[in-house]
Amino acid sequence: MKHLLLAFTVALLMIGCSSKNEESLTVAPKIVVGKNILDTTLQDQFEKEHTIQESTTKLILALDKESAHICNDFFVTQAADYLRKNNTQFIADVSEAPSLIRSMFILPGLKEFKHKVLLLDTKEKAAPFRSGLDTQKITVVGLRKGVIEKITTISTVEELQKAIENN
Repeated sequence: MKHLLLAFTVALLMIGCSSKNEESLTVAPKIVVGKNILDTTLQDQFEKEHTIQESTTKLILALDKESAHICNDFFVTQAADYLRKNNTQFIADVSEAPSLIRSMFILPGLKEFKHKVLLLDTKEKAAPFRSGLDTQKITVVGLRKGVIEKITTISTVEELQKAIENN
């Protein structure tokens, strides 16, 4: 009986941790050279909405756990206004994490950062940003007045700093 109760509890926990939509979403990519993304609005880690502005010249996308850690580990060593001063916005995809883990650990942890983190917190929201990109690397999107001019991928802190600080 003890083992049956334990198995039932573990099964409930696994169901509670799973994401709502396990299906792969096929959507038109949002990050494409020539596309205007000024209409893009995302919430930050404090649930405040932010829209991509004409003054934004770079987007940094972390679409997996490892690349998000690289970015956040670098950003915490910078001044609170580092991203703003460099006309850069940071977007992190947390949609792949199980909902229980996301709400209990990831989101509270993000609130400790002094830098703004725009979130892709559902698979539906993340799918257009992930489509056609190498999700294992950090994606740097060059913008001019909201239009995507260049898309590159990087992997290191040194490359990240160079991508942000070089115009």
